[in-house]
This record gives sequence, structure tokens and C-alpha cells, in this order.
Amino acid sequence: MQIALFQPDIPQNTGTILRLCACLGIAAHIIEPAGFPVSDRHFRRAGMDYLDHVSITRHDSWSKFEDWRAAEGARLLLFTTKAATDYRDFRYQRSDILLFGRESAGVTDAVVEAADARLVIPITPGLRSLNVAMTAAMAAGEALRQIRNPHD
Repeated sequence: MQIALFQPDIPQNTGTILRLCACLGIAAHIIEPAGFPVSDRHFRRAGMDYLDHVSITRHDSWSKFEDWRAAEGARLLLFTTKAATDYRDFRYQRSDILLFGRESAGVTDAVVEAADARLVIPITPGLRSLNVAMTAAMAAGEALRQIRNPHD
């Protein structure tokens, strides 16, 4: 199980997600360009000393990430408010990559088309979206629950 962030633009969210990855033993990928430098103090503060305990791979572009993913043969699961499949109804695999879009703009059409599945976390009608770090935590929790208890 891995988490990928497509062009993240809020350092605190990225730091929080990387802390989540460290605590759960999940590798992380950052698909550039990010909207902040990795040395950003907000990014470091949110990740705290956990950044030393997470495997982070930075990809210079979407195409380089896709080249890497093709070599790995991993499924790409895009979490988006524009999906119809409830994330709880999907069957996860150990090799899946959970992808989360840019906070301000989501993902490009090319990313949507490349996804093997598009998943949504249902929220109260009329509300826009969850925070991306909360979404990543919920998605990782459900995926890990299924993988550790495959008969549930």
C-alpha cells in the first residue's frame, strides 16, 4: 500500500499525510511540482520528526510517476469528489497506490483517465469536500482494514 500526492500545494497537509505514512508504515510519493519547497517550515512542523521514518519518493512529473508505476504494475486508485464508487465498497490490494489530488485544483484529466478506479468518500450533501489529510487517513484506514482482514 502506498500513498501518492499529486502536486500538493498546502505544506501542512502534506506533512500530516507523511506523518500518517510513517506511523502506518506506508510509502509516500510526491508528484511534482509541489506548491511549496520541501524545506518549508510549515511542512517540517506538520511532519515533525516523523519525516525521518517515512519512505518518500519524489517524481519530477506526472509522466515520470506513470513510468515508475507501469514498471511496478500497481493499480492507481484516485480519491475524488467526482467519483461514484464508495471507497468502502471497493476491494483493495496490497500493491495499490492511493492517489490524492492538489487541494486547490484536484487532478488533471490525464490523471483521471489513468486511474484504475475512482473512489469517493460520501459526505453530507451540500458540503464541498473533506480536508485531503483526513481523506488520506480514512482511505488508508479502510484499505488496511481490508488487507489485514480480507474476509470482512
